[in-house]
Amino acid sequence: VQLVESGGDSVQAGGSLRLSCAASGLSYNNYFMGWFRQAPGKEREVLATIVRDGTSSYADSVKGRFTISRDTAKNMLYLQMNSLKPDDTAMYHCAAVRYSYGMMVSQALGVMRATLDSGYWGRGTQVTVSS
Repeated sequence: VQLVESGGDSVQAGGSLRLSCAASGLSYNNYFMGWFRQAPGKEREVLATIVRDGTSSYADSVKGRFTISRDTAKNMLYLQMNSLKPDDTAMYHCAAVRYSYGMMVSQALGVMRATLDSGYWGRGTQVTVSS
């Protein structure tokens, strides 16, 4: 499995960015995908997930501002980020984790948080938001 992120940049507060993730070697029947971020001195934060039927889930910190989407034909995952804030400054990673047995769609964020270390993620792309 290989995940490669791109699209990070330095922007001013209020700006927008679209992150992309090219995925290879992944079975979408067995894995669902999402985005998380890591900032220096802060805990890793799972931001959004998208599951088999296309249903997405978001952390409260980004709900209404970020949108996750995918193009399974192109093996691409995206994160549209609007109304960016300085607190959004971080390294952003796309991730793929295995579906848990009996997992409900509403549990996707929690499952990704709990099983991220046993999943796959890319090296990340840096997003810096200045005030």
